[in-house]
Amino acid sequence: MAILVIGGAGYIGSHAVKALAEAGQDVVVLDNFRTGHKQAVHPDATLIEGDLRDGDLLQQVFVDHSIEAVMHFAAHSLVGESVEKPIDYFANNVGGMISLIQAMKEANVDKLIFSSTAAVYGQADTGLIDEETSKAPTSPYGESKLMMEKMIQWCDQAYGIKYVSLRYFNVAGASSDATIGEDHHPETHLVPIILQVALGERDKLTIFGDDYDTPDGTCIRDYVQVEDLVHAHLLALDYLQQGNDSQAFNLGSAEGYSVKEMLEAARRVTSKEISAEIGPRRAGDPSKLVASSQKAREVLNWQPQYTDIEEIIQTAWKWHSSHPKGYQDEAQD
Repeated sequence: MAILVIGGAGYIGSHAVKALAEAGQDVVVLDNFRTGHKQAVHPDATLIEGDLRDGDLLQQVFVDHSIEAVMHFAAHSLVGESVEKPIDYFANNVGGMISLIQAMKEANVDKLIFSSTAAVYGQADTGLIDEETSKAPTSPYGESKLMMEKMIQWCDQAYGIKYVSLRYFNVAGASSDATIGEDHHPETHLVPIILQVALGERDKLTIFGDDYDTPDGTCIRDYVQVEDLVHAHLLALDYLQQGNDSQAFNLGSAEGYSVKEMLEAARRVTSKEISAEIGPRRAGDPSKLVASSQKAREVLNWQPQYTDIEEIIQTAWKWHSSHPKGYQDEAQD
């Protein structure tokens, strides 16, 4: 079957394209390269440059490539930036979903795997967050993703478009063969920032706040290795192909690590001194987000292979060590 991967040149999307292509699927990638990289796209995929909100282009892609299912990874995703530019986030994220659903409806495509986020839960007042935990986003980014989830829920009811919404917690690591990895400009994710310090690409790590209500005062997050995360997308596709009902699933490890704990783990993996300083809090950052992914394990039979945080960081370190300037290194070869 032909699968359209929107945002397939981005960090997670490119890993999904790689996994789909290696599984023998016919993959079409649509990306506007705002944050993605052409070098990250698997050579067996068909690559189309364009914006999700270009309805005419999108409809043509569905027709020309006989698309049967969609994986949607494309969204603005910086929490702090979303607080400063909420209209941009709603226009891009929600507007993009409207464009996609319209095109799917026109093309009679009824299977959607949606890249959602733990940010829909906001500052959850619970231990482990499950899918029924109340949703109260603390940022326009989280709010936009929740709006997108609600939209596809109503469109399932109206048009029969079945979906799986996957709520990610923190994604980290790189492909096990180190051919693709994480490369954002500017980089905002903790693991690559720590490793950039280890490589001398930046002077120090800034820890955004050490006065949170956590044991060491720094934010606690749940980390999932990117290949494990992508495997859940393939399982979700199988789930929809079997004719099952729409569902939302958390993808997490049920283990939380503070920023300071992540820093210490990276120091052990790299055997490097990694300088750090305490800075002010970032707007919209909850103190703790840790997932129960029991539902995904039971319904999708998802079994993450990376269960140790140092193993996850090791895959990232292998990528960053060989690509200290990210995909720029490949462009210069």
